[in-house]
Amino acid sequence: MIHGEIHLHVRQYINGRWETSATTGVSANPSDTSEVVAEYARADRRQAEAAIRAATEAFPHWSHSTPQRRADVLDRIGAELLARKDELGLLLAREEGKTLPEAVAEVARAGQIFKFFAGEAIRGGAGGGGGENVASVRAGVQVDVTREPVGVVGLITPWNSPFVIPAWKIAPALAHGNSVVFKPAELVPACGWVLAEIISRAALPAGAFNLVMGSGREVGQALVDSALVDALSFTGSVANGERILQTAAARRAKVQLETGGKNALVVLADADLDRAVDCAVQGAYFSAGQRCTASSRLIVEAPVHDAFVAKLRQRLKALKIGHALERGIDIGPVADEERLAQNLAWVGIAREEGAEHVWGGEALERATRGHYMSPALFLAKPSHRIAREEVFGPLACVLRADDYDEALALCNDTPFGLCAGICTNSLKHAMHFRRHAVVGMTMVNLPTAGVDFHVPFGGRKGSGYGPREQGRHAAEFYTTVKTGYMLA
Repeated sequence: MIHGEIHLHVRQYINGRWETSATTGVSANPSDTSEVVAEYARADRRQAEAAIRAATEAFPHWSHSTPQRRADVLDRIGAELLARKDELGLLLAREEGKTLPEAVAEVARAGQIFKFFAGEAIRGGAGGGGGENVASVRAGVQVDVTREPVGVVGLITPWNSPFVIPAWKIAPALAHGNSVVFKPAELVPACGWVLAEIISRAALPAGAFNLVMGSGREVGQALVDSALVDALSFTGSVANGERILQTAAARRAKVQLETGGKNALVVLADADLDRAVDCAVQGAYFSAGQRCTASSRLIVEAPVHDAFVAKLRQRLKALKIGHALERGIDIGPVADEERLAQNLAWVGIAREEGAEHVWGGEALERATRGHYMSPALFLAKPSHRIAREEVFGPLACVLRADDYDEALALCNDTPFGLCAGICTNSLKHAMHFRRHAVVGMTMVNLPTAGVDFHVPFGGRKGSGYGPREQGRHAAEFYTTVKTGYMLA
């Protein structure tokens, strides 16, 4: 069992064995930087390559396992995550800084994802992804279209959702018969380790799942470079995603990227303003704004612009910012000192460019030393950097639009295309927005941050590349199609 304030020592998991490394790193509690959450082994390139070889050797056995065996493995993992959600949520809150209720909910969602893909393993059939029998254009010929696992899959995940994002990559990879090398972000090694520890007891063959913790520069690059890694799924920054794509595509590896967003929430004059403010607060500021689906651009129709800003300012003033484990807290700390400095720098950039400061954007002191800041709100122009570049912190800006057409144009005026929301009582505008917003996901009268685990997740333009994640559509990435002909 893992309890608060316990200092963990976590290791690599390679070929069914726990291994130490030559160097170690430390993760600290962003709510109280004096508290060490974990010391973790930092893998080097040699260990990453050993994990890749182990996954390669395990692939033939695991890929030909029965659907029932794969389903049982995933169901066991999901059941343990759900049973331990309070305990593991506490660990997540200590290591990443989410408020405890958010953290517990994330662990529960990770468990639900594993259980969903347990069902997908059965529905997908022995070949790893289902198939179909098609009538041939030639007499006496039978045609079968089947799906088979891709092979060895490298999974590189971010720090902001250290249970749920690994879950929505690991679960479909294993469900469809692939072997896995998993590299979590260095900010959250304990979360990556405890997930691996649960998976290690789920009756997988040695090497089918491997954990390597370390730097992206060394461990991540080993996954990207290796000719033995058949597919790479990455969630993180645009710059790192582009580098991965260029290198992996050159050797014809399959690549899936989720690289952030600059998401808009449109508020029309006919909207319920209280609901719109709720959507804005939850979407832009909860989880300290550290979500790729955060609505950092609030595009408000002119007749309700001032009233919306006034209501939003009052809500921001009332939010409680503090230690992630403290009862009644709305927003915890940002993840680390570097992110806090970046967020405060963005506040300075907004001021320098002439954006009107409405509220917040200051470093805060609390009873424990942590990375706290007040949620920031600015009135901006479309040309301002805070209206164009991803901040990934508790900072949002309001853009004024004369009418719906201008609001939609502003929504689409971005190099990103992950998600977008609209608050309106007009069915006409809601339906038009869903069709014409150039994004992968739309929300109507809902926060942009908040998605289901059984349907596709992903974006367009600079927000993503390759097939969608989650739900049945995950098979598009984790399997490959084979067409077979037979003379009957």
